[in-house]
Amino acid sequence: MGGLFDFLLHLDKNIQNLVSNYGGSAYLILFLIIFAETGLVFCPFLPGDTLLFAVGLYARPEKGAFSLPIALGLLILAAMTGDQTNYHLGKYFGMKWFKNEKSKFFKKENLEKTHEYFERRGPSTVIFARFIPIVRTTAPFVAGMGTMQHKIFTMFSTVAAFLWVGICMGSGYLFGGIPAVQHNFGLAALGMLLLSLIPLSYEVITYRSSKKKAGDRKD
Repeated sequence: MGGLFDFLLHLDKNIQNLVSNYGGSAYLILFLIIFAETGLVFCPFLPGDTLLFAVGLYARPEKGAFSLPIALGLLILAAMTGDQTNYHLGKYFGMKWFKNEKSKFFKKENLEKTHEYFERRGPSTVIFARFIPIVRTTAPFVAGMGTMQHKIFTMFSTVAAFLWVGICMGSGYLFGGIPAVQHNFGLAALGMLLLSLIPLSYEVITYRSSKKKAGDRKD
């Protein structure tokens, strides 16, 4: 976990090193990171929101590390193809990967929470989940397990990809021109991470509240 926070705190330097060392191939690396976070159910720890924010900042004219249209297009595509991959993994493998309750990679509790989320929000879960860490990674997998028809999933997933990448990268591009953000990028990245946890916290609180009310009615 410490390594992840260190990565987030120095994400600006990591992005610079990525561009310096790999040039145009940096686009491919970013594509693979976003694809993995959305497409592989065992990769919920990857920094999707903060990474997109950083790419948006480095796409600004004074940075010139990325082309904004190219980065937007590729990372939206990465989010969409990741969702499709995760959906089909859920469809064909489903509970086979979640039988072991002690597994570090396939945590059944994450799966159950996402199931509950689908029950409350229905298809719109695919859109809301984009902005919630962990749920973002497990939602397509759960949808593929029979929670949602593929046509409906694809429609909501496409909207979600455009919104998520557009908002996160757009925020980086918009606020990246503020000197305080440029000189304190580590704090800005942590702030982005904390903001991404607000929807998750809200869902936990409302879920516990509804469970408590349901229990009070039974009593």
